[in-house]
Amino acid sequence: MRGDDAGQVAGFSYISPEQRVPKDHPLRPLLAIVNDVLGRMSPVFDELYSHTGRPSIPPERLLRALLLQVLYTVRSERMLMEQLDYNLLFRWFVGLNMDDPIWDPTVFTKNRDRLLAGEVAEIFFQEVLEEARRRGLLSDEHFTVDGTLIEAWASHKSFKPKEHDGDDEGGRNPTVDFRGQKRKNDTHASTTDPDARLYRKSDGAESRLCYMGHLMMDNRYGIATQARVTIASGTAEREVAVKMAGAIPGTRRVTVGADKNYDTQDCVQQLRDRGVTPHVAQNDKNRRSAIDGRTTRHVGYATSQVKRKSIEQIYGWAKTIGLMRKTRHRGVGRVDWMFVFTTAAFNLVRIRNLVGAT
Repeated sequence: MRGDDAGQVAGFSYISPEQRVPKDHPLRPLLAIVNDVLGRMSPVFDELYSHTGRPSIPPERLLRALLLQVLYTVRSERMLMEQLDYNLLFRWFVGLNMDDPIWDPTVFTKNRDRLLAGEVAEIFFQEVLEEARRRGLLSDEHFTVDGTLIEAWASHKSFKPKEHDGDDEGGRNPTVDFRGQKRKNDTHASTTDPDARLYRKSDGAESRLCYMGHLMMDNRYGIATQARVTIASGTAEREVAVKMAGAIPGTRRVTVGADKNYDTQDCVQQLRDRGVTPHVAQNDKNRRSAIDGRTTRHVGYATSQVKRKSIEQIYGWAKTIGLMRKTRHRGVGRVDWMFVFTTAAFNLVRIRNLVGAT
């Protein structure tokens, strides 16, 4: 018998979102970890909010929503709220009931400064790391560092001389010819994002307004242990690598792998001064390498050269899934906040996968 195609939908539902989400859905183990992490962060949230006045949107829900934005590659907070309105899975993960109203997208704009001032992303990142450590998924011996370019939310047309008077001809989007002009970070700056710097990845590559993201990875399980964003420069990768190496906890000697860009006398010596064995790829192009036989003769050096390439998987995930190829924020502080938070999201996925595989 053919069923009736009735257009009227039911007005009530007696099945909760918890019952509708499959028991084997990949977000379930992720949510359990996130709830444990956010529970330990409750004292931090108490310090950020006043104890009087009208109750705000719980910061735990804001962070869960931002996690969904990263995990599902939602391009903006406005689209995130649209999804949260009709997507039952999103409502379940965030903690909203079926009848709860969604938030205005400006909620994230208004709360971003508060979360930024409280260093919530860094604390969240460290708590996720602690979760990995409790599960035995962090080693303390072998690491890898690397850097990548993050394209800024600014166009070449905004890169103007610093003494620019601000009067443009041709409206909001004038035609500009850069041919023959010498444009340098010393004399020019972006009017859209002054923290962005004109930078090119290699000889022959195009110059872009960028930031530079830095990661340190645990070689054994491929979990990011440190994350940071800085102004893009030719020395930023090496400078941050030395700082990250100095921040590795413990007193035992460790190894840090890196690519050829880190093969300089200063960088290698500074790593050694901090009790770190630099497993840096040898750059023998037109100059003498700072890495000699006392390092390369060990089997561990060859192992580090293989393991260090896994850090590109984190960058690839952050750029293709986590929307970090081109940042949606301006200013090094906001870009750093989002980069650290996105890296924490990757670690959550990595922990879930590793725990499921054991």
